[in-house]
Amino acid sequence: MTRRARPSDVDEIAGALPGAELGISWGDRPTWKVRGKGFLLYRMPHRTAVDPETGQMWDDLLVVFAPDMGAKEALVQGDNPFFDIPHFRNHPGVLVQLSRLDEIDRDELEEVITEAWAAQAPKKLVREHLGPDPSGA
Repeated sequence: MTRRARPSDVDEIAGALPGAELGISWGDRPTWKVRGKGFLLYRMPHRTAVDPETGQMWDDLLVVFAPDMGAKEALVQGDNPFFDIPHFRNHPGVLVQLSRLDEIDRDELEEVITEAWAAQAPKKLVREHLGPDPSGA
């Protein structure tokens, strides 16, 4: 049986991906990177992302770098806690509150994080980890 995702799963999943390292970007923000390219960012509270009911800045946001704008749209349109904000309008990043990860299965979170990693990782590393691209690319 699949279990619901938890905030602790983020680092566990990202840390298990080949070449992934927890580093810093945007000054002091913990960021999962592969070969220097970020694929997950723990976002600091900011006025561009607030709770519509309370007006309070969210303090538990994770930015996931979707592989492309199509993948981003699919995530934010799906039945899950991923969302977009105007600040990211032209960026493939999607946001999710860590406190809402339990709305998806751990397997789904792993898929989303792995896709974000694969979009930033060298193609050879991706093939070694995931196998050949079924689309032939």
